Amino acid sequence: MQRLRVVDTPLAGVRVVEREPLADTRGFLSRVFCAGELLAAGWAKPIAQINHTQTAHCGTVRGLHYQEAPDSDMKLVSCLRGAVWDVAVDLRAQSDTYLQWFGCELSAGNHRALLIPEGCAHGFQSLEDDTELLYCHSAAYAPHSDDGLHPQDPQLAIAWPLPVTLLSARDAALPGLHVWMQGTRA
Repeated sequence: MQRLRVVDTPLAGVRVVEREPLADTRGFLSRVFCAGELLAAGWAKPIAQINHTQTAHCGTVRGLHYQEAPDSDMKLVSCLRGAVWDVAVDLRAQSDTYLQWFGCELSAGNHRALLIPEGCAHGFQSLEDDTELLYCHSAAYAPHSDDGLHPQDPQLAIAWPLPVTLLSARDAALPGLHVWMQGTRA
């Protein structure tokens, strides 16, 4: 029985995964990951790492992060508590959606996840205080391959739904698209 419904987005390879929880008077059970069900959506590798994040304040933006090849990773991002505006940016030069972005709301209540392919940057804005995300990664974190783009770059023009109230020093120092494109990337 399928518990995950995969929905294509306008961004090549980025997909919304809708979980179908089994609920009764005790609560619910929701499948977060199923290799067999996600294979058709492009997830062909084992899970190499699972991360759990907590963001304390509404309006905080984290990202836009990605890992360069050969350590590129696919991500499945789920919201366990609160809500976020989750964003993927296509950095694959050969893609028809190169440098375009897609965003959608993930929340504990809507049981959605965002499947982000290799070669895409990821970031999010917390829409509630004390928001928690669970990330499944197809590759382990590799500090030497870690890179990113400034989440408020005017060329990307990401429509963050709230004013950005908090950004880490690391994310604030990430390059804008103009500088990023001068190097060899993804």
